[in-house]
Amino acid sequence: MNDVHYDKPAARFKLTRVGVSGIKKPIRVTRPGKETQLTATIDLYVDLPATHKGSHMSRNAEVLEEAITDASAGPTGGLEMYAAGLSRALLQRHEYATFSEVHISADYFLEKAAPSGRKTTEVYRLAASAFGTREPNRIRVKKSIGVEVIGMTSCPCAMEGVRELLSAERRDCAGMLATIPVITHNQRNVTSIRMDVPEGSDVEADVLIDIVEKALSSPTREILKRRDEAELVLAAHRNPRFVEDVVRGVLEQVVERFASLPGDVEVSVRSVSKESIHKHDAMAERVTTLDELRS
Repeated sequence: MNDVHYDKPAARFKLTRVGVSGIKKPIRVTRPGKETQLTATIDLYVDLPATHKGSHMSRNAEVLEEAITDASAGPTGGLEMYAAGLSRALLQRHEYATFSEVHISADYFLEKAAPSGRKTTEVYRLAASAFGTREPNRIRVKKSIGVEVIGMTSCPCAMEGVRELLSAERRDCAGMLATIPVITHNQRNVTSIRMDVPEGSDVEADVLIDIVEKALSSPTREILKRRDEAELVLAAHRNPRFVEDVVRGVLEQVVERFASLPGDVEVSVRSVSKESIHKHDAMAERVTTLDELRS
């Protein structure tokens, strides 16, 4: 049959990204000490030269299906490694492409503890990406791994305002009010971090999740009995954070915990606090490298 994809287009412009998105597949991932089954959503793209009318999108689906079949013999080492393999295979299959891009996302569950020690199963979001570039005599692939974490922040500005008002109303209690957490408004916070993963190095998603939860006023939990609720709220009020504080807290831990990674590793942190007393949300972000953070 005539391959229309190789026809000359009427308007000869190169396209940056052409492919398929939203494919759902099961992926087994093995990390130190555990194996996890994930239901992943996958996007696969290549660039398209100005000389081609269309991209062979069925090849993207074929590459993915072959990878799934190969993985049935054993789990992959990580979502970012899986994405890197797909990115490389896309350029091998699309001989006219010079660039490939793969994104994989999946829900991810970890057992955590409420303040009382009660175990709960918490959901997080994993996001892996890979970008392939065709170079003379080789294909170069850059990969990254990231997580999205939901927690809470307690506003330090409102807390200080309340403290001043209460101290003015109850001057006999002013000394005590100066040393204890008081009323403030809370926000549901969504923070994401993404990091490059250089060849020969590992960045564990569990570590990234731990970094984000430590930067929040408090993590949140699905199961909280009355005392758990009280202890979690009190812990958050003892640790009031602006959304800016969350991003800086994540960056500080990244520098400390990834001291062995090279300086050109890119790091992206984004935090959004969903306001409770405003009709808008608060956002802070930093896109940088480890070298910049270390300096």
